[in-house]
Amino acid sequence: MKKRLVASLAIATLLLGACSTTGNKKESTTDTKQVIEVSTPGELSTLDSGQYSDVNSSDMIGQVTEGLYRTNKDGDPELALAAEKPTVSEDGKTYTFKLKDTTWSNGDPVTANDFVYAYQYVVDPANASSSSNRMDIFKNASKIRRGEASVDTLGVKALDDKTLQIELESPITYLDQVLVGTPFMPKNAAFAKEKGKSYGTTTENFVGNGPFVIEDWTGTNESWKLVKNPKYWDADNVKLDEVDVQVVKEVGTGVNLFETQALDFTTLSDTYAKQYKDNKNAHYVPKSLVGYLSANQKREVTGNVKVRQAIMQAIDKKAFAEDILGDGSTALNGFVPANFAKDPKTGEDFRKENGDLLPYNVEQAQKLWAEAKQELGQDEITLEVLSADTAAAKKTIEFIQGQLEQNLPGLKINLKSVPLQNRLDLQTQGDFDIAFGTWTPDYADPINFLEFYDSKGGLNTSGYVSESYDQGLEEARTTLANDPEARWDKLKELEKQLVETDTAVIPLYQGAVAYLQSDQLKDLQIYPFGRTVSYRLAYVE
Repeated sequence: MKKRLVASLAIATLLLGACSTTGNKKESTTDTKQVIEVSTPGELSTLDSGQYSDVNSSDMIGQVTEGLYRTNKDGDPELALAAEKPTVSEDGKTYTFKLKDTTWSNGDPVTANDFVYAYQYVVDPANASSSSNRMDIFKNASKIRRGEASVDTLGVKALDDKTLQIELESPITYLDQVLVGTPFMPKNAAFAKEKGKSYGTTTENFVGNGPFVIEDWTGTNESWKLVKNPKYWDADNVKLDEVDVQVVKEVGTGVNLFETQALDFTTLSDTYAKQYKDNKNAHYVPKSLVGYLSANQKREVTGNVKVRQAIMQAIDKKAFAEDILGDGSTALNGFVPANFAKDPKTGEDFRKENGDLLPYNVEQAQKLWAEAKQELGQDEITLEVLSADTAAAKKTIEFIQGQLEQNLPGLKINLKSVPLQNRLDLQTQGDFDIAFGTWTPDYADPINFLEFYDSKGGLNTSGYVSESYDQGLEEARTTLANDPEARWDKLKELEKQLVETDTAVIPLYQGAVAYLQSDQLKDLQIYPFGRTVSYRLAYVE
């Protein structure tokens, strides 16, 4: 066997990460190859930062592309392509960035226009980007999304090749956190225009500017490589030469490979997380990931709010988190997770302040269910729950099936598990009753969850439309930006509307990162929110 560290990382549904029960120690030599192998629980759907809608893709985009800021070893934003801190206008609305002299992996220079092109692409309604609402911090973005202004009026300008100017709708204090996010990555404008809709679909149809370049990805295969990018501006501090990625959907398979030293880094969930709980190499880290159900409101049954409320209260989330997941995940009765955002006045946690919304209550669930069936004129109802075909996702919907059929009389649940990209496509097409998914925010602000259900946002595939909810989001992004306390109250109000009143989303659990880590793999970055993992600082000892 080659003298290299082999690792397994599952990045998605439960988003876990790192290494071995015995330490997986191999013979230490001075010529240890800086090569690791990692696994992901689902296929890579795209490398287009304007088209991704899943965590797997976001993580991979983050390995091969970099924006104005990146995340440091402590999880905080630090300057990346920005050469220095931006100059800010007196009103706090205009930021001017000077860019470093950097290049794309094909040798083209990275210019300010590459940022302008990327941001305009995301906000342009013609591209149906799932991240379009994320651009609403920029001047005119919401008008552009509504078709009320042209794309070229977006508040992002290239003053010259190395000077980028950003105009905001309202001042925000956390812009650096926002700009770390995947939708704010630049694109090689000339290359992307040349490739058109093929951009980001294969290795040949993509160029990046990050720590690694991707090789051997055809768009549908289940293995590819991340190879150190010699043109990366900070290449001297990237120690790994290669990261071999393979799709491993079953946690048990990853664990078995780990135990036989075919893998030295693997994730844990359910019985495996509990089995290794007391092992010195096991780690359990809370994460701001939320597992949730989204009901299709354009269909008769799931369009009934009492049906959705009954479903939410018929699921024992605590039993699911503790008995099925067992990886440190916790029950969640709200869409904003715990220990994520604090009241600007009192420092109190958002989740604690806003309380448990529609918690587990079988009696109330059955009452609502009976009323819903009467309104629908149906006594026997069949619904289908859709998920990705990862082991964790399948276990989740199997538990949901059992709970709903047991607690809601006359309900039959069919299950449908498909590859992640197929699940995303079916949701986009509206071809589902109920879908299970996960969401991880890019920065620590409740709006990063709440704007998921913006009626004009690309991530909202549920058909949920509420003028008052959209208006509240707009206020939180703009007019309330300089009044933190009023904004905080508005965000709490919006969450209650989303979960308790309209039940547009059915939160299930707050995830955790559970993993085993080999003694030889060092400085792998696992983040509590945003992208799950970074290999930029990792190395083999």
